[in-house]
Amino acid sequence: MRKSRTLLFQILAFTFSQFAWMGLLGLWIYWYVSNYLIFEQVGDQLSPQISIDSPNVFIFVGGIILIVAIAVAMFLIFRNLTIQFKLTSLYDNFIAHITHELKSPLSSIQLYLETLINKEVSVEKKKEFLGLMIQDTTRLDKLINSILEISRLEKKRIAHNYYVYDANIVFQKLIETSITNFRLSDKSINVLNNIFCKCVIDKDSMQIVFDNLFDNAIKYSKGDVRLNIGLQCNSRKAILEFQDYGIGINKKNQKNIFSKFYRIDNKNAPNVKGTGLGLYWVKEIIKLHGGKIRVESPGENMGVCFIIELPIYQSSKNFYINSLLRETAKREKLLGSTNE
Repeated sequence: MRKSRTLLFQILAFTFSQFAWMGLLGLWIYWYVSNYLIFEQVGDQLSPQISIDSPNVFIFVGGIILIVAIAVAMFLIFRNLTIQFKLTSLYDNFIAHITHELKSPLSSIQLYLETLINKEVSVEKKKEFLGLMIQDTTRLDKLINSILEISRLEKKRIAHNYYVYDANIVFQKLIETSITNFRLSDKSINVLNNIFCKCVIDKDSMQIVFDNLFDNAIKYSKGDVRLNIGLQCNSRKAILEFQDYGIGINKKNQKNIFSKFYRIDNKNAPNVKGTGLGLYWVKEIIKLHGGKIRVESPGENMGVCFIIELPIYQSSKNFYINSLLRETAKREKLLGSTNE
């Protein structure tokens, strides 16, 4: 909505500039014709010392200003149109990928059901088919929920619960949950936990961040997964580093990796499925926590490092962090009074 209003404003500014320019041109023509008629009638009686150049200067300066305004307005409009075309292209790719992601498990479930109906299968085979169908429905459920969650996140319809946590404890628990969720061995993950400060986070949202970064490392790793996680803090911020040893990202794609719907067409991982929403989701959650995320990679086949920076809890210095805590306390108070 905000982007469409900005574009509308720029179009209106451009249109106004055009009308102003045409009005100024008409005024200049009127002035020129009027003076020409006056000179025709009384030109011989006027002193040659009379100068009427000042209106010319006014018209010239005004014209230059309007030309600059029109050029700026055209630049802004074309820039927004270019961005819009890119978003449309990314959205089309997203629709194609999401259609495939939805259709694939549905086709699989349909095949298993048709087999169970039309053929005699053993009890063991039935259990296997049912287990596979549950996996597919779980995959569908996660996919649909992620799309809905991102939509609610953008519209700020998600009630986050922010609390103060000891960073070394809460981040270690989030890592352990992700290891369990993805059934990874402890040998695959190396954690350097040297973070002794307090952070204000919403645990559920931060778990989504960790799960997405783990999922990314798994998808884009060749062979066994190796993930180094570094946790540290300084006087102002907590720093989390997720270093994998997968296929890497070239410099050209690094600046777009967090864009909505953006997916890298990587010849080293042609069969990796996704929607282009995961890292965008991660970035938005980190922004809500008052933090930043960036990616570093020397290049293809050289691994990726995602670096998250979160403000540490300082009760007297960080207004934004305190506002998150106040919102949570206010919501809990309202819920408590409603329950009573």
